Amino acid sequence: MPYAFDALEPHLDARTMEIHHDKHHAAYVTNLNKAVADFPETGKLPVEELLKNLAAVPERIRTAVRNQGGGHYNHSLFWRTLTPNGGGEPKGALAGAIARRFGSFAAFKEALTKAATGQFGSGWAWLAVDGSKQLAIEPSANQDSPISHDKMPLLGIDVWEHAYYLKYQNRRPEYVAAFFNVINWDFVGNRFDQLAG
Repeated sequence: MPYAFDALEPHLDARTMEIHHDKHHAAYVTNLNKAVADFPETGKLPVEELLKNLAAVPERIRTAVRNQGGGHYNHSLFWRTLTPNGGGEPKGALAGAIARRFGSFAAFKEALTKAATGQFGSGWAWLAVDGSKQLAIEPSANQDSPISHDKMPLLGIDVWEHAYYLKYQNRRPEYVAAFFNVINWDFVGNRFDQLAG
């Protein structure tokens, strides 16, 4: 994690960030390593490659790779998309792409919020780039990732309760609103440039 646990206060609290990173994310890494231990060739592949081609993962460990590998990949991206003093709006090519695809930043924010608050149970809401380099917003269940469906995630809102329950309890919409105050648009914009440029 590229910042202290308390760096995103008051929007995301330090204790949640510590548990989220050191317990939940760490467990995904540990369990992914256990899953691939009997398949050394599979274990040598980057997690991105495993998730892009789940059908090639040995059937015995495919579900574990999907769940644990997805948890590791999704969280690794999640930490980098957050920053102290974040928020605001994107600039550059990403800002233009959002305006073209959604009409305005406000409309984009509304659509991503709807995906995050409307996701039943645990999961994510994503801003991703599809194969034709177009932006898409979509929810996913559990630790599924757009990368497994030929899309590259730019930004994901983790809506598992472990991401927000200590501070926000059952008030997911408040957590989602707070999330927009810590988005690292520089990172997300650079990622968009690399993936869609």
